Parts: sequence; structure tokens; C-alpha cells
Amino acid sequence: MAIEEQREAEAPIHGDMLEAILSHVPLTDLVPACHVSKAWKRAVAYSIGHVNPIKPWLTVHSQSNRAPHVTTTHAYDPRSRVWLEIHEPSMNHVSAVRSSHSTLLYTLTPTKFTFSFDPLHVKWHHVDAPSVWRTDPVVALVGQRVVVAGGTSDFEDDPLAVEMYNLKTQSWETCASMPDALKYSTASAWLSAAVDEHRMHVTEKNSCLTYSLDPDTRIWHGPYDLRPSENVFFCVTGTIRNRFIAVGLVGDAENVSSVKLWEIRGGSEMGCCEELGEMPKEMVEKMKGEGGCVPSIAMAAVGDFVYMYNPWEPDDIIVCEVEHGKCKWGCIRNVALNDGTRMHRLVVSCANVTMKDLQMAVSENWRFAVKGT
Repeated sequence: MAIEEQREAEAPIHGDMLEAILSHVPLTDLVPACHVSKAWKRAVAYSIGHVNPIKPWLTVHSQSNRAPHVTTTHAYDPRSRVWLEIHEPSMNHVSAVRSSHSTLLYTLTPTKFTFSFDPLHVKWHHVDAPSVWRTDPVVALVGQRVVVAGGTSDFEDDPLAVEMYNLKTQSWETCASMPDALKYSTASAWLSAAVDEHRMHVTEKNSCLTYSLDPDTRIWHGPYDLRPSENVFFCVTGTIRNRFIAVGLVGDAENVSSVKLWEIRGGSEMGCCEELGEMPKEMVEKMKGEGGCVPSIAMAAVGDFVYMYNPWEPDDIIVCEVEHGKCKWGCIRNVALNDGTRMHRLVVSCANVTMKDLQMAVSENWRFAVKGT
């Protein structure tokens, strides 16, 4: 008790003033602040809960193309508006890290399947590889199952094969193959994946043709035509607070006139599109970059945040916060990209990072350094 009182005396800042100050402190620096005293711990909790709430992080992994696939990791914290360089104890992987959905990372070899879905990817699960060899599958976590769909090697008999890893039973399960209409576009390079509480939705990026898988029944539903209008030539999908959304490029690759965000409604019979917002013209120009065109767009979404970028020139990342049905737009410079990493593979993910996640990372000897704003 005496020690606690002494700490309180040494930390005279308290109340509203302390909470206001802490609201401007990067989230990573609030981890040690929690240990100053009980009053500071309460102030941190109140500050991130009410004054300046935690917002979803964008994480960018820059990975060399050759083994051992040296990886550097940066994260953008929109709450603090800072980029962080993350130093992990072991940052190299035997095979390339991949992602076909905003919140899950994985590596795959002929014998091992390794995946991580916690916000900072501190914990990795190591299991036997699926029975069908795949080079670029769609991989997503739906409930207690990790779905691995399509993306098979040319030597496999069924290019549409689907397998699911059950986290409860720790075993692989078979599932109905992907619909025949996706036969020539089963790789994640051609498909966009979105997940809600019960289903995984896969959308062919050029046609906007969508099918949904229910892992419990192992049945595919669809097709659904999600093209909001005829002048949308490319779209990707995601979910924000369990709302199914699509981001579409309007015009053509040489002359993108606009980028729009829609919410897809209709429950089990999807198809009704409601426009949420349109990207400001100056940000569309930023996405075009030096090449002056946007043949495709990539997206990571979680919570109320949608992060979008041109995968051919990812120098700038466009941020859209959907608040009360309206879009608030912003643009951040991708600090993970420089002359040394421009030819590296970029793997982008997005997640709700909590204080508990940061404390777990720090306990595993992770280090965070502010890189820029």
C-alpha cells in the first residue's frame, strides 16, 4: 500500500488532464504507462475507451522473394496517426507468407500448413498440409474452421477442391468443391474473399460474380451478381462490422474515373447495392501513381476502416472510415516501401489490436519503434 501511495505522489498528473494527455500517446507507449500506478491504469483504460478509442491497425509485411524470406513489418495506427516498425524475435519463414483475407496470414509447403489469425500474428499454428497441393488458394477463417479453397497445382485432378481445418477437432475436413463457374479463376489472384459470422464469400474480381460457402452445411450458394453498375470493371469485397461491402473501379484500367464503396444487402439472396461513398478525385489521382492507371485495387477491411491501394504502385494507401453510414477519407504514405523493398512482396493485413495483444507481444520480446507519421 505504501509503495502504491508513493507512486501516486510521484505521478501528480491525474483525472481529466491525464486522460487527455494519454489520448495523444501512441498505443504501444501506453503498455508501460499501465504499470505506473492503478490510477494511471484506470486513466489509460478510460482514455482508449472514451477519449480517443482504439482503431484498427494496418500491417504491411515486406518480404524478400528468396528463402529464408527475410521479412520486415510495419504497422499504421490510425488512433495515434503513426507508423510503427515492428521487430519480432523470428521474422523469417521457410516459405513465403501469404494472405487472401484481411485478418489471416499463412505459409504453405507440400508437408506443412502454418497460419495465424491473432491481431499481431504473435501465435502461429503448425499443422499438416491439406491433401491437395495448392500454389495460390483462397484461405480464410470462418468460425472455427480455416477454409482452403481452389488455387491448386496444375498436376491436381480437381482445380476447385476445398478443404477445411477444424480448430476444435484439429483435423482436416472435406467439403463440396467450388462452383464450376469459377473453374478458370480459382486462384486468390483472381478472387476476393470476405467473411461474415457464418459464411465465406468469394468474388471473381473482374466479373463481380459471387458465391458463398456455409462451412457447417458444406454447401455453396449463388451465383450472385454484385456488379453495382455496368461501368464497374473491377471489384474487391470485404466486411466491416459484419456488413458486406464492395469497392469498385469505375471506367477502365487506362482511365479510372472514380472509385466507389458499396454495401451489399439482401441477406441470403445478395444483390442489392447501396452506395456508401466515392473516393475524392485527388486521392484517385494519387492511386494512379506515375503510371497513370489503376488496373486493379487491393483492400483490407475491419471494424469501421477500409484500407485501399494500387498493388502495382502501392506508394500511397487510401483510408476510408465508415462512420454512421458516411465515409471519411484520408491518405497515408506507405513507409514500408523504399528503394530496398520496392521489388519485395508486400503482404497486407488489418486487425483490431488491443492492449492485451500488445502486452502479449511485449512478453514475447517484440519491440515497437515509431517510424513516422
